[in-house]
Amino acid sequence: MNIRTEAGLTLYFNALAFSSAAHKRQRRKNKDATPYINHPVQVSTILFNAGERDAILLASALLHDVTEDCGVSKAQLAKLFGAEVADLVEEVSDDKSLDKAVRKQLQIEHAATLSPRAKKLKLADKIANVIDVLREAPEGWSLDRRLDYTDHAHAVFNKIKGQNRKLDRQFSELYTRRHELIM
Repeated sequence: MNIRTEAGLTLYFNALAFSSAAHKRQRRKNKDATPYINHPVQVSTILFNAGERDAILLASALLHDVTEDCGVSKAQLAKLFGAEVADLVEEVSDDKSLDKAVRKQLQIEHAATLSPRAKKLKLADKIANVIDVLREAPEGWSLDRRLDYTDHAHAVFNKIKGQNRKLDRQFSELYTRRHELIM
């Protein structure tokens, strides 16, 4: 389904409204406590700016954190947005019951097995997170922790690249310039 169709736009804006409501009380951990909804919007925008017009992918970008961060079930997503969106969101979601180090290792291990859509979504999410870590890191993050995050993102990137040249180029440039981009 193309984002330029009425059905595509309806799906997209319904996902935006739902994600906004689900994340309404959440804030990023940066100095300005940025509203969390900015992140899924940024991920969707990164995909769109890279030429992606798949409404399922763009809507899933808006919803990609509602399962792991807001307690929304896959069944709820399927009922509201369809099985394709629910499956895609589930595919890129981490199991928050696991230790953080285990989750990070599993991201790397499972990245190569993701579907093409999920690889694009995961890469756009990594791009958005790297931008945030470089420009507005969470309070208290040292330079080493910020660079460790970019190295982890790069390890994931190496498993998922090749689905969209613009996304690949954007991540590669961020990673290459990470020392000069840190604010």
